[in-house]
Amino acid sequence: MSKRVRILTAEDVASHKDAKSCWISRDGKVYDVTAFLPDHPGGDDLILKYAGKDVGEIMKDASEHEHSESAYDMLNDFIIGRVGTGEAIVSDDWVATDDFEPEETDTSSDFEKNQFLDLRKPLLRQVWESRWSKLYYLQQVHQPRHLHESARLFGPNYLEMFTRTVWYVVPIVWLPIAAYLYVRAILQFTLGRNALPLWYKDPVAPINLLMVTDIPTSSLVPAGLNVALGMFFWTLLEYLLHRFLFHIDDVMPDHFIALTLHFLLHGVHHYLPMDKLRLVMPPILFFVLSYPFTQLAHTIFPTAMANAVISGAFTFYVLYDCMHYALHHTRLPAYMREMKKYHLAHHYKNFELGFGVTSKVWDYVFNTMLVV
Repeated sequence: MSKRVRILTAEDVASHKDAKSCWISRDGKVYDVTAFLPDHPGGDDLILKYAGKDVGEIMKDASEHEHSESAYDMLNDFIIGRVGTGEAIVSDDWVATDDFEPEETDTSSDFEKNQFLDLRKPLLRQVWESRWSKLYYLQQVHQPRHLHESARLFGPNYLEMFTRTVWYVVPIVWLPIAAYLYVRAILQFTLGRNALPLWYKDPVAPINLLMVTDIPTSSLVPAGLNVALGMFFWTLLEYLLHRFLFHIDDVMPDHFIALTLHFLLHGVHHYLPMDKLRLVMPPILFFVLSYPFTQLAHTIFPTAMANAVISGAFTFYVLYDCMHYALHHTRLPAYMREMKKYHLAHHYKNFELGFGVTSKVWDYVFNTMLVV
């Protein structure tokens, strides 16, 4: 097939069913016959009757409209793709168990069958150069595969290293930042917002000032309450980001750049959900995602309050990412075992429900509960 041929789904074909865009399929191949409608010897009505459908049987039916060999040959001028026969692993019948251990994917047969991603090669370039439709990409990327070792995203090691994150990097990086913001908050509640220079002008100023300042309860209480508020905000933000950014599937453009960004942001996690080195966010990715929200906090709240709220949100983010890792790879106490089953059902049962990771609260509120 030529380079313009794409891998499509039956839903792709079915969505092109009128005179403005008329697709048909036959023997697994997809044809855009829109331009041929005025020239069809049997009239355009006959083609439009079967627009968006498979015409293999009807083209053989002499009582409907007999087709010559040249008619079949002519179809080759209109081929635009083929219907992919993708994997179907996610199922409503999936049952969560405490000892769930998926089998390793046979990389050779998987690629031969699905023509999606070759797990033996770097993945990102394959997504960038892909010829799938959006629907075929979404169908496949939500069917989990499993490898003992992390699949490569990049070829060069100097790029690949930035895509892999060991879980304990998250608390090492972000808990000190959360603590630093909390110290700034209690000092600003005590001494006023102008008591401290901007952090990049004198990073150690809060630590030095804390050593010589008596922090009263009247500062600790509002700081603590705002930390708790930040933790609450994080639970909502966790849900909203997961549902409306990470699962932006329906409104995502059918374009290779959009597919690549989706794959990097969350698609790779659904495709390889047990990859231990891609279960928590690389620090640079969380910085990029969190920056607009930290700026929003400083716009809405006074400086001391904003620092405390951000401190609480970052603290709960650390809990979220560490818990996310644990839900995929650790034997857990009773509450956590229930959340593990719930989250794995999001991957293996229905990825359009069950967006909560640290709790189900917002799934109850927004009616996206997943029955496990």
